[in-house]
Amino acid sequence: MKMHFCIPVSQQRPDALGGRYVLYSVYLDGFLFCKVRYSQLHRWNEQLRRVFGNCLPPFPPKYYLAMTASMADERRDQLEQYLQNVTMDPNMLRSDVFVDFLKLVQLDTFSITTKKASLDIFLPDGRSIKVEILTSDTAERVLEVVSRKIGLCQELLGYFGLFLIRSYKEGKLSVIKKLVDFELPYVSLRSSEVENFQVGLRKWYLDPSLDSRLMDCRAAVDLIYMQAIQDIEKEWAKPTEVQRQKLEALQKEDNQTKAFLLSSCLKKMISEKMVKQAAENPEMKDYSSFLPRKSKIKTAEVDCGLGTIKEEGL
Repeated sequence: MKMHFCIPVSQQRPDALGGRYVLYSVYLDGFLFCKVRYSQLHRWNEQLRRVFGNCLPPFPPKYYLAMTASMADERRDQLEQYLQNVTMDPNMLRSDVFVDFLKLVQLDTFSITTKKASLDIFLPDGRSIKVEILTSDTAERVLEVVSRKIGLCQELLGYFGLFLIRSYKEGKLSVIKKLVDFELPYVSLRSSEVENFQVGLRKWYLDPSLDSRLMDCRAAVDLIYMQAIQDIEKEWAKPTEVQRQKLEALQKEDNQTKAFLLSSCLKKMISEKMVKQAAENPEMKDYSSFLPRKSKIKTAEVDCGLGTIKEEGL
């Protein structure tokens, strides 16, 4: 999954020897991720280089004389680009030297020590599951803990993720971002600059054809079904009146498999609408890379096992 690092601000701080150093505020997907010094990143780069050699992107050079304002801006831009590039290698993302450093700087930035803690993970139907974790557990680790508690098959973990969700008055919710594997959910909740945040479990792929791969796992089917219902109730997805009536009828019959199939059809039609919009709006280009097709769509017919539903009002 593509992520975005930026370093919009930096601060000069006095050090213990009477000198000064620069502290960089690193943001990940729009939220403060950590504050870190150049020397820390430099040591991390050397550790990564010992493991991965020349596969690493170039690291900004040291300056042995005082930096001018333009040099400081250039270094900040180079560090930002380095962080963006170093996270492009999936092998690096899974390495201990990569993850351990980023865990440490997250904890240090927000003055949180490693200890046992409880964390509420919210399901799409509004219920929450309390899990026992360490404050230093990554999103990947917390997802494993949650999956075992609800019976979600381990081989299907890649289809689901933990999301930062903001709750508003009158029950309104907004899905803000997906937590990347090396983020610490406990820290993210306490570092969020906006109140009323929670961590939720959701599927994160947009291609509805992948739903069929999860049909043999009851917990996965339950999650996708709950998410489809939530998306419709929150008006994140807007089916036609005919589609809504069919879904409501299936819900009353407690026929979850058929309701799951219908919700999958609705998702497909919604994603095709997004493809159409992406084709017509260049600013949606990056987002469209997550969708199943990029060509401009004039009509959509979805065979969902309940009869063919034609696109209406997309």
